[in-house]
Parts: sequence; C-alpha cells; structure tokens
Amino acid sequence: MSRFPFPHPYGWFQVAYPDDLEPGGVKALQYWSADLVLWRDEAGEYHLQDAFCPHLGAHLGKGGHVSDGAITCPFHGWRFDGGGTCLEIPYSEKVNRKARLRTYPVVVRNGFVLAWRHPDPEIAPMWEVEEIEEIGDAGWSDYYSSEYVIKTVPQEMMENSADPAHFLYVHGTETVAEVEKYDTDGPCSVMLSKQSYVTPRGTTWGRIDVYNYGPGFSKVWFSGIVDAINIATTTPIDDETCIVRFNFTVRKFEDEALTSTVASAFVKEINKQVVEDTPIWENKVFLPVPALADTDGPILKFRKWYSQFYAEPMKEFSGS
Repeated sequence: MSRFPFPHPYGWFQVAYPDDLEPGGVKALQYWSADLVLWRDEAGEYHLQDAFCPHLGAHLGKGGHVSDGAITCPFHGWRFDGGGTCLEIPYSEKVNRKARLRTYPVVVRNGFVLAWRHPDPEIAPMWEVEEIEEIGDAGWSDYYSSEYVIKTVPQEMMENSADPAHFLYVHGTETVAEVEKYDTDGPCSVMLSKQSYVTPRGTTWGRIDVYNYGPGFSKVWFSGIVDAINIATTTPIDDETCIVRFNFTVRKFEDEALTSTVASAFVKEINKQVVEDTPIWENKVFLPVPALADTDGPILKFRKWYSQFYAEPMKEFSGS
C-alpha cells in the first residue's frame, strides 16, 4: 500500500533545461506516471505531448523525428504538429481528425522549460510563474545546478520548508530558525525566517526566506553570510517518486575566484542537507493528523495551502 494518499498535484513543473534539446531534437520523458515526448521545432519552440501515437501506440520519443514544424511517428510516418493535430498520413489522402496527441502548455522561464499539468487537459494554466529578476543579472552568478531522484512526493519535500525544527536534528544547525511570517495568496506562499550561524567571528544572523509559486517551483533566498538564491523545482515521476533540481545563484564578489569558492562551499552544504533528508523522506509515511508541538512550524497552514493543488480523489494509504 502507498505511503501517501496524494494524487499528482496540478501546476507548473520543470521538465527540462533549455540546453537539453537542440532545435529539431526529441527526448522521451516520464512524469506524472505518464510517458511523454518533448521535442523542439526548427524555430526553437518546445512541445510536450503524450508519447504514444494514437494510431497503433508507437512511442514518439523512441525514434520519432522532427521536420517542418512537426513530429513524425517512427512506425508509420504519421505527422503531428505542436498542438497535437494529425497533419499527415503519408499513405492516405485523408487525415484522421480524431487522432490527436494530448499537448501540455510549455514556457521557457528563469532558465527552465516548464510545463503546465492538470488532470483535466481542458483546464488552461491558472497562474504564471513570475520572472525572477536576479536570474541573468550581471551582478549574480550563473546557476550551480544539481538534481536528485527521491522516493517521495512533492508535498512531503516542500513541507520541510515549514518545519524549521528538523534542521537542528537532521542537519546539525546550532539553533532552530525563528519563523517571522507565513502567508498564502492563491497559488503562492511565503515564509520568512531568521537563523543564527556560528562563524569564526562569532554568532551572526542570517535569513532564509521561501517563496513558493505553486506545488513545484520555489525560490529560497539566503542572506547574511552570503546572498544566494536557490530555485528549487520538484516534478513527480510516478506516485511515489519525484525529481528535485536545485539551481543556485550567488551575488558576485569583486573577486571572481572568491565568488566561485564561496558559491561552491554554500552549494555543497545545501546539497549535503538533501542527502541527509533523503532517508527520512524515503521511509516516512504521511500522517493526516500529526501530534504537533506548540513550537512546531506552520505545518498545518502549509498543508491547507498545498491541498488546493489536488483535483483528483485521495487514495488509501498506509498512514490512514
């Protein structure tokens, strides 16, 4: 039985980086318990569609090719445009208008290829992911990126941001961060907190401010010792597996070598925390009615906010 009751959430999710495909490229993907094909037309536009040809079920990401703004099935040569419409059946004078590919809205933003996924394909994007002004700014570094495939679900991973107490016991921080504010506004939420750090010059205060844009896209701003932003994206692969990608940018120092040294050390520490969290994530169950301490973080507020992203019924699970 599953450890979690959740269906896949709806929203914007990262499916690739822009450099993953050259124009004319094709890539097979698996997200949301579905086989998908990502392809890029000659003009550079990205298209994400269900992978199986509606004719006889061939996988378009395994041998399909792009020409004249369409993807061609490797089995019988049927051609589909970026909207999923069948353009041509090469051995017939007619096209089958019922033969369509489900197509997911795609945008390239903040250095990511993002796709909108809702269980109802008729529901268009309900919000947009904002442009992060520091991304691409000359005063900030290029991304330092890493990714992990973890046996858990996006809600469980994001809940960590509302649970400052675990940093003391899992990650060995000196103190528990003090939550100053937790607010929600539709698909967005923000948690502002401060954290003390022990340095060679004594204890200093820093900040960890988390801005969520839906269930799969977060901006985590670190300030104090170093100014850094982590753009964290989490995308479901199947019912109990997801991929998390961390993309760090740091405010540049005058010395480029110092920027690289500080950024590398900071990124190493945050990535170490993911490794420390993973055994917890991969072995815990979801408890719908947790026994909380009076000083725990805004876990229930977080869960209420996150629940809006489920459009399908909850499932039976081992924590019920």
